[in-house]
Amino acid sequence: MTALDTLREIDIASASVTLWTFRGPTGSAQETPTYSGHWVNITVNLDEALKTTFRDEVDRIEEVKNYSLLEENHETSALLISVDETHAGYVLEKCAAETHNRLVSKLKGIENSNFYLVKLSLPGSIVYGVRKTDQTWKTKRAKSVQSLIFSDGELDVDSTRRFDISRTFDFLIADSEILCLNKRNFESILRYKKAHQNDFAELQNEPEFKAVFDDMTPLIDFVKDNKIQLRRASAIRQKGHYKDPEFMQNLRQRHMQCGLTLHFNAQGKVISTPETCSNIVTAFLDHRLTSRFSEKYYDVPSSREVEV
Repeated sequence: MTALDTLREIDIASASVTLWTFRGPTGSAQETPTYSGHWVNITVNLDEALKTTFRDEVDRIEEVKNYSLLEENHETSALLISVDETHAGYVLEKCAAETHNRLVSKLKGIENSNFYLVKLSLPGSIVYGVRKTDQTWKTKRAKSVQSLIFSDGELDVDSTRRFDISRTFDFLIADSEILCLNKRNFESILRYKKAHQNDFAELQNEPEFKAVFDDMTPLIDFVKDNKIQLRRASAIRQKGHYKDPEFMQNLRQRHMQCGLTLHFNAQGKVISTPETCSNIVTAFLDHRLTSRFSEKYYDVPSSREVEV
């Protein structure tokens, strides 16, 4: 039985709901992230609202694809990955039991939470929905904005501290598997960079990639642990333009025409420097394109080829 099968078969209406709020992840990028979680009592109305959101999220999933570095999901699909491949286990450990010392008793216990977790408990089964919080959970936002309420045809000041709960989740957890619905928030909450780091390490060791460089050290330092650059490095590897001799020859001949600052040695190998690394990434992504209409060059987020 898959995680989606489990989620579809559980009796959500009969589940016991617990809402946990979390701060984190904390710690450096090189360390195992740490999380601090607390649970909070909720009303019957919120209980029902959370169950409705959970049910709606499960119902909208029509397709499940295996998670990969560059795979994206759409409104009716989810990306599947094992809990063991992520830091989700550290979060689940924190919410294993609703002990009294983890119960929120004061407002400051939930303010500035980074994400919340909805725990649905049934006999022999526990499933989870996780969502990143928005700005309404931040004290800075509360101090800078005055809430209003419309009642009896007029606006009035509402001094009640308010928090927004989303009608969607970023990911669901069941049977030691994660169904990722919002990839960006999933990676942010669980600090999921290890796979990108491994992919970049493998790229550095590819003979075809090493062969086009005089020295990769500045490029390695440029990418390092930067999440955006790691993702771009994975895209470079997937596209594989560096393996194409014709692409590389065109790059040597036309980089200046395209407004790219690149340096090559006498053998035609790329000389990476701190100043040129950004241009190297743009070039290998093939993101410096020209318009046939304006004859201007552009950097674009997608360079999918269009047949004409």
